[in-house]
Amino acid sequence: MTIKVTKIAVHVIKCDLDIPFAFSQGWVKKRSATLVEIKTNEGITGWGEAFCQGLEPPEISAAVIENSLSELIIDQNPLDIELLWHKMYNQTRDFGRKGSVVAAISAIDIALWDISGKYYEKPIYQLLGGSFRKKIKPYATGFYRLNGQGEVSRLAEEAIQHYENGFDHMKVKLGFGIDDDVKCMEGIRKILENKKTTLMIDTNHAYGLTEALQLGEALKDYNLRWYEEPVIPEDIKGYAELKSKLKIPIAGGENEHTLYGFRNLFENNCLNIAQPDIGSCGGITATKHISVLAQSFGIEVNPHVWGSAVAQSASLHVLASLPIAHHSLFPREPILEYDQSSHPFRKELLKEPIYLENGYVNVSDKPGLGIEVNFEIVKKYKTN
Repeated sequence: MTIKVTKIAVHVIKCDLDIPFAFSQGWVKKRSATLVEIKTNEGITGWGEAFCQGLEPPEISAAVIENSLSELIIDQNPLDIELLWHKMYNQTRDFGRKGSVVAAISAIDIALWDISGKYYEKPIYQLLGGSFRKKIKPYATGFYRLNGQGEVSRLAEEAIQHYENGFDHMKVKLGFGIDDDVKCMEGIRKILENKKTTLMIDTNHAYGLTEALQLGEALKDYNLRWYEEPVIPEDIKGYAELKSKLKIPIAGGENEHTLYGFRNLFENNCLNIAQPDIGSCGGITATKHISVLAQSFGIEVNPHVWGSAVAQSASLHVLASLPIAHHSLFPREPILEYDQSSHPFRKELLKEPIYLENGYVNVSDKPGLGIEVNFEIVKKYKTN
């Protein structure tokens, strides 16, 4: 008997935050996720996630799955992952290609990989061709604002907290005005003085080209690993000019989708580091497409992940399978985004949460994603 998809359930989960926080594009007052649960006739279940990008309502991608994609997947062989990816993409091309539609494809794709791993009794990284690494160094994404501007002291103390929690790589959220950004970075660097740490910055496309250049020049001596989303995703020429004028490596792509979108970035010499989000760019399949394309351009791939533990787990398997862009005896390895903002759908969502151990996160050897979702938590926060 051939394995077939018998049911697709979409779970929209939400949780209000006790203390809202801000990034450059607005205030985050609740955390949400669009989870997909795919069941088969052989009793194998796969989980996936459509990443709620920025301030995106989770109901958008849920509606795409329920009203457009589910009918394409029911009764199909879930092991035909590449075939089904193209079937979904082609079906939605005229009204999709970007945003929530591709995020919906991502959720189903991740769940299909989870099913395939369980069917073959292999972790996803093995199905992707093997692991270049079995443990991944995480970086702490944080330094969000509670008031807006003028929080240098609190953000500096946060840096020490991350360091004491085992993080020697940290990504600082900026984009609150050049003067405020620079003061914050000065305070963070001062408090971390004499500690071996690496910093990155992320403005979430808060600035135009002129301001983005000003910030990059002001921080040129900080030895930053990357400068993330310096301008809006549509500003291809702006990205290219920043990359040509700044010494800081330029990173971006969390708001780009599929190999078609990344081809545009690569061909126009926009990036040093590509950051597809596996829950948004088209899933594990699309990330594989993008990573192969990036390899041909000599561009590093370092996936973005700000979703739940499902998306984190998918990112770990992809990170394990990524080749080095520039091979050497001592290459720079990709690192895992380990967001430190309030999010109940990380540790609570899994029966065995993802933890930092001795400065690294281990990649699971269990079949599929290697996770067991705590369905009681899904029911607790489910809204649909």
